[in-house]
Amino acid sequence: MKQEINPKETNRAIAFELWMKSPMPMVTVTKTFDVTRLCKVSRRRGLKFNMLLCWCIGKAASGIEEFYMLPQYGKVYKYDCMAINVIVDNIKGGLSFCDVAVCADLEAFNANYLHLTETVRQTCQDILGDEAVSVGTSAVIVTELDSIVNQYSGIYTNPFLAWGRYHRGWLKTTLPISFQFHHAQMDGSHAARFLEELQKTINLI
Repeated sequence: MKQEINPKETNRAIAFELWMKSPMPMVTVTKTFDVTRLCKVSRRRGLKFNMLLCWCIGKAASGIEEFYMLPQYGKVYKYDCMAINVIVDNIKGGLSFCDVAVCADLEAFNANYLHLTETVRQTCQDILGDEAVSVGTSAVIVTELDSIVNQYSGIYTNPFLAWGRYHRGWLKTTLPISFQFHHAQMDGSHAARFLEELQKTINLI
């Protein structure tokens, strides 16, 4: 469920006043992750790497309160559920989008991910929800990238993660991931906590 809340009654009151009217309120940080474990699980269980990473993102983000409060159009909305937004190459050569609900059950998430991504790929019709806060993702896997800085449109204020192709080293496989967030929603400390939780989730999957 989505409901408007008074930012002055939240722990983001000062941040809302400081950053809501900023011409560029988005912050981007990049961290290189050890994704060796994800690659092993992907190979052994025949699961898509990007699906596994999206599940880890949802699990890490769902434990952080600030992710559920989203600044939009000069207001703040609070959500009680979360989805991972996935970009899909459709059969017409364009891009389609779908929201995959975050859940603790990896098998259920995988089934939903595969169904939704294949549906939007074939139909070229987006499947998006209004009732869940959306965490955006974008995988540009045709090349290795050090960082991605996304554009700020002034409309899409959701947290957003992007990455390229992972790098296989002698002892481990690594992947730089860029994380963009609205400064009225969270501070650097919240972002750092999320990134730390993401690495822990990847290590324990």
